[in-house]
Amino acid sequence: MVQSKKGAVVITGTSTGLGRATALKLAEQGYRVFAGVRTEKDAESLKQAASADLTPIIMDITKADQIQSASEFVSLAVGDEGLVGLINNAVAAVDGPLECVAIDEARWQFEVNVIGQIAVTQAFLPMIRKTKGRIINISAICGRLALPYRGLLSASKFALEAITDSLRMELRSSGIEVLSILPGAIVTPEQADKVEAGYQKTLANMSPEAKAIYGKNYRIYMQRAVEGNRNTGLSVEKVTNVILEAMETPKPKRQYFVAESPWQLKLKALYKRLLPHQYFYDTFYFDNLRKALGLD
Repeated sequence: MVQSKKGAVVITGTSTGLGRATALKLAEQGYRVFAGVRTEKDAESLKQAASADLTPIIMDITKADQIQSASEFVSLAVGDEGLVGLINNAVAAVDGPLECVAIDEARWQFEVNVIGQIAVTQAFLPMIRKTKGRIINISAICGRLALPYRGLLSASKFALEAITDSLRMELRSSGIEVLSILPGAIVTPEQADKVEAGYQKTLANMSPEAKAIYGKNYRIYMQRAVEGNRNTGLSVEKVTNVILEAMETPKPKRQYFVAESPWQLKLKALYKRLLPHQYFYDTFYFDNLRKALGLD
């Protein structure tokens, strides 16, 4: 068994984007990183990019056999050392007006963003308990403030926030910290390509009637989302720095909002708690969003 400087960490969803950057950063910082990917090609690419202690593991979090195999491999590798961290980063995003989303895609959204997170946590929790380590769930701003045309993503992230809160209470007696990171849009070209391809496909599959109702607003909204992932969003480094802080600070926060103006998001979250629910969403929140984007 190889002893690491800061301990062993498992991260899911590290093929591209934030997950890949986080895996590489933690390895550089002295952690022994086990990085979940879905293909051998992604594993080889990540291994070549790493300059420190990083081991790719094949783990599609929707497949129970792969989760079990990965957990057995990691358990054998770390032994009594256990895990100091589990970072649930893997994510799927199904966009579109709820009226137009295929039910199979809705099920897949929750299979990845909710069921998969629980399955991975269950598998690796015994190793976390050995060190009284930390579970970090990568959520999103839409886990606190629901978005139009991203209702399924918002719902799955709301669910993840509930899971995070429940786990925190349940694991308190075990000395395990459970927290979430809630970033806004992140500049990740791969994600921009996926979002653009996804919404174009959804538009193409809409009926003429649905296009007449949703087409203009949906296109405007999703183009803004793509622009956030291409140019105007957060730098990946800004988010990985927060994840590193959450791993290492003696007293982590329950939630970490990551945005260019986090105080504005915290203020909106406060307004949501204080204002009547219908007024917040129908008048205060959506009206401002509609005016800012030029929606009908």
